[in-house]
Amino acid sequence: MCGRYVMAKAIGDLVAEAEAEADANLELRQSWNVAPTTDVPIVLERLIDGQLHRQVHVARWGLVPGWAKDLSVGVRAFNARSETAAGKPTFRSAVKKRRAAVPVEGYYEWKKEGSKKRPFFVHREDGKLIFFAGLYEWWKDEDGSWILSTSIMTMDSPTPEEPGVLGELAGLHDRLPIPLDHDTMARWLDPENEDAPELIEQIRAEAFDVASTWSMYEVDPAVGNVRNNGPELLEQHQSLF
Repeated sequence: MCGRYVMAKAIGDLVAEAEAEADANLELRQSWNVAPTTDVPIVLERLIDGQLHRQVHVARWGLVPGWAKDLSVGVRAFNARSETAAGKPTFRSAVKKRRAAVPVEGYYEWKKEGSKKRPFFVHREDGKLIFFAGLYEWWKDEDGSWILSTSIMTMDSPTPEEPGVLGELAGLHDRLPIPLDHDTMARWLDPENEDAPELIEQIRAEAFDVASTWSMYEVDPAVGNVRNNGPELLEQHQSLF
């Protein structure tokens, strides 16, 4: 799964790495401890006057489908299981028509060892952004305002027998947020492609190759408290256990 991550890069860096455009007034809040229900940047593609535009928007993390009665639905929908999303009422419309990429500098995962949990930070070795396969939806509030929301797609983690960091990820958690490479991201974002099952199979097939370029290290348990939010959370921590 993915329930906490880091996104502290400037909007200019995000636009460059995503090969996207953004509104001049768009502001991104730096966060070293992003949690569900907060506002996060997403990348999506739209057809405008027949031209394809890749754009950066800000969305609430936790997908709220158009039929939802209130925002609370999103609290439980910050991740979407790739195996079942195409058939679930919460996600099936978005999988077909509203796919996004969620940029992160890395994400946190807690390794269970008996009654203890040790947090690790997973990131690219080269320091560049990871783009997770995501979904987005628009929801209309009672006051008439529109709220954009998002979810991150997940799949089974690699097996412990996989080499390198893939085997380490297997021991960290049984679910993996699905990363996109450059070409897979282009296919995933294409709003004209509505073959959801095929697209899901494609991103799942490429996920381990992309994740094989990651690294991970242990960080301080302070990351477990969402009120802690600063670059010091990324400092490597030596556990006593």
